[in-house]
Amino acid sequence: MPEKDENDKWGFIDKKGKEVIPCKWKGMAYFSEDLAIVKDDNDLLGFINKKGELVSPCQWKEAHGFCDGLALVKNENDQWGYINRAGELIIPCQWSDARDFCEGMAAIQDNNKWGFIDKTGKNVIPCKWDTTGDFSEGLASVLLEWDKQGYIDKTGEMAIPYNGWKFAGDFSDGLAMIQNKERKWGFIDKSGELALLCKWKEVEFFSEGFAVIIDHNNKYGHIDRTGKVLQTR
Repeated sequence: MPEKDENDKWGFIDKKGKEVIPCKWKGMAYFSEDLAIVKDDNDLLGFINKKGELVSPCQWKEAHGFCDGLALVKNENDQWGYINRAGELIIPCQWSDARDFCEGMAAIQDNNKWGFIDKTGKNVIPCKWDTTGDFSEGLASVLLEWDKQGYIDKTGEMAIPYNGWKFAGDFSDGLAMIQNKERKWGFIDKSGELALLCKWKEVEFFSEGFAVIIDHNNKYGHIDRTGKVLQTR
């Protein structure tokens, strides 16, 4: 885990408290896929391995942890690209905004519109959406104007047509949270059918068959996939 010494420099210690990576960095993050982001004294970011060796030199203005084998990095021109675990820039920095890879696809922004690239950097789904979610369980939410939100598959085809939802979240456990025009939350299934009525003040994603909900009396609880409330407090 990260450790800061008396000189405000960061390194890593193991579970026994032994220093395994010397405290010499201005900042650092937790390891992700065996690599960690570090910040040098010039506020530039790079990546080290678990031996403390630089895999990618400190040259990036911003960087994300590795996800799906690639890490998102921003260059001095404020453009985003991706490096592999060897530190090689395999998708050039060319996007005005971008997100991490999920299920082999990453959302990228070009001319204020969003689309998706694959791991070769090919723009496989054109940038035509006002915003998008990330791919989860084979689907990604897309927004075209504020009253047109639906889901596409990995070919870019509409899998769940536009609806009047104010918000549509990522799928988890086969269900996705949605908010209707009355700002109440419910869940749809992958056919786009309303599986659980929009009646909650707030909800969280389903995980292992359960989701956290908050009712309009501000009581917390858990529901199962049938919508049965198991407990409140």
